[in-house]
Amino acid sequence: MKVNCITHADFEGPGVISDWAQSCGHHFSIYRPFKSETLGVDAPEGDLLILMGGPQSPLQLSKFPYLEDEIKLIQHYLKANKPILGFCLGAQLIGEALGAKTEKSPEKEMGVFPIYLTKEGKQDPLLQGFASEVEAIHWHNDMPGLTKNSVILATSPGCPRQIVKYKHNVYGLQCHLEIARDGIQDLIEACPDDLSPSKFTQTKDSLLENNYSAINQLCFKLLERLSGFQNLK
Repeated sequence: MKVNCITHADFEGPGVISDWAQSCGHHFSIYRPFKSETLGVDAPEGDLLILMGGPQSPLQLSKFPYLEDEIKLIQHYLKANKPILGFCLGAQLIGEALGAKTEKSPEKEMGVFPIYLTKEGKQDPLLQGFASEVEAIHWHNDMPGLTKNSVILATSPGCPRQIVKYKHNVYGLQCHLEIARDGIQDLIEACPDDLSPSKFTQTKDSLLENNYSAINQLCFKLLERLSGFQNLK
């Protein structure tokens, strides 16, 4: 299986997704458009597209023109009926590709806080067997837009759109499950201003004391299930 992953900052990589791909024997390619890297002629031919988070915002597309190219790539995957998974900014770009405009989240969230599965989330095949309340990582100010047919699968007190299902094989997570502890350290060092106090912002010390292994295990389970959606119609 060929997995294509798009990142948007050196300090916010694929996290444990690369570990999952390696353990499964998948061909894993990373593209960095923010460094003027082209997506490559083979990028649209991948079996699974994963879009990571980053400091950019679809609310400022003119400031980050390469995001328009990513939106076009997402649309290519949508037309080809291939699985797509977006985290944070990636989730917002999926919404943009479907005509749903990114919005500001009611609250910024920076830290580990629970998300709550909706009735639809508890019944969704991607999240089957997940607890109704699970810990997730948050590092955001925006949230993905909704289309006419999208379904909210999980919410949090700070953001009503934590997991959004856009199609049977297209999901956007405003939260993160893929960041390991070293990735948290990178975020803290690269974005110290993000940790200005707020209702849903943890301190640097609290962030480093959190246990990320259980959250990462949820990511492995989610990735394995989504990769199995490759041939579903």
